[in-house]
Amino acid sequence: MTTAPRLTALDALHRSLGATMTDFAGWDMPLRYGSERDEHNAVRTRAGLFDLSHMGEITVTGPQAVELLDFALVGNISTVGTGRARYTMICREDGGILDDLIVYRLGETEAGSPHYMVVANASNAQIVLDALTERAAGFDAEVRDDRDAYALIAIQGPESPGILKSVTDADLDGLKYYAGLPGTVAGVPALIARTGYTGEDGFELFLRPEHAEGVWKALTGAGEGVGLIPCGLSCRDTLRLEAGMPLYGHELTTSLTPFDAGLGRVVKFEKTTNEGRFVGREALEKAAERAETAPPRRLVGLVAEGRRVPRAGFSVVKDGEVVGEVTSGAPSPTLGKPIAMAYVDAAHAEPGTPGVGVDIRGTHEPYEVVALPFYKRQK
Repeated sequence: MTTAPRLTALDALHRSLGATMTDFAGWDMPLRYGSERDEHNAVRTRAGLFDLSHMGEITVTGPQAVELLDFALVGNISTVGTGRARYTMICREDGGILDDLIVYRLGETEAGSPHYMVVANASNAQIVLDALTERAAGFDAEVRDDRDAYALIAIQGPESPGILKSVTDADLDGLKYYAGLPGTVAGVPALIARTGYTGEDGFELFLRPEHAEGVWKALTGAGEGVGLIPCGLSCRDTLRLEAGMPLYGHELTTSLTPFDAGLGRVVKFEKTTNEGRFVGREALEKAAERAETAPPRRLVGLVAEGRRVPRAGFSVVKDGEVVGEVTSGAPSPTLGKPIAMAYVDAAHAEPGTPGVGVDIRGTHEPYEVVALPFYKRQK
């Protein structure tokens, strides 16, 4: 059995651009091409181009596709209109989060049944595929692994609409946030979605792997005059951290429910399909009650007063006591200071709580508790 990482359709192109590559969730992915800070700032002020072909696309079709997804996921998928997308989660029976997902309703199949695409995180794609397949028992629906059918390119940043407009026939002005429509990009068919993981306006383009290099080059050419640059996973992480977006394995795990993560809004108890039944419902109702009455910890932002960077797993402290744990931390290019997300005891989670610090190798460094996100784009 080979353990060599999988390569995306853009692998040769990344190497030709001098990318530093890294193994991520079993894929060889670009970490950075040059300076992480420059790539981060390009997305905040101009535009950046990302290869996200490691994400896991799963197609769900059939007469009971809606019922299956409403049963398998915590969201109300029956209310997602054609051409729209929904952020949701798949949980275990005990309410623990298996993954966070985006579900796109693509329209109808040739047979006239609903056609959905579920996009899972690369590290959880097989877990989500297995769970959906298992949960499909008893439903007239098909779950198909389409990870090899797509390459995924993201263009993010304030200049991205103008760049994409110059190489597509699609009506981008009419495309809302969390919506997707079929169109052509650089002459090839693509699903164009106004989604992203950076806190900026931008698009994710799902296309056939053999078309990926041509589309990447066309976008690069179209963005030359406005400062578009290729971007790696490293700046994607600092961008999502500034935007307060959770990362599976850090802010989201099987030991947490969506309510523990401050994302209880994605759980919909008022579903009309399956008599309201869905996997994890009973556990999540209890978690919702706990979150209302006595939440053990809350997800907060921390901004450093000094220069030392907190990392995942570091203890949050107050008056010598451990009151929480850092889940993600990094220097913030936008704020010019180290920042972190952390789960902190509810009693110390209010913005401005005095005396909170992070234990960085034995020294209690002072941090300010702030509300998330750290950064919000001006619309």
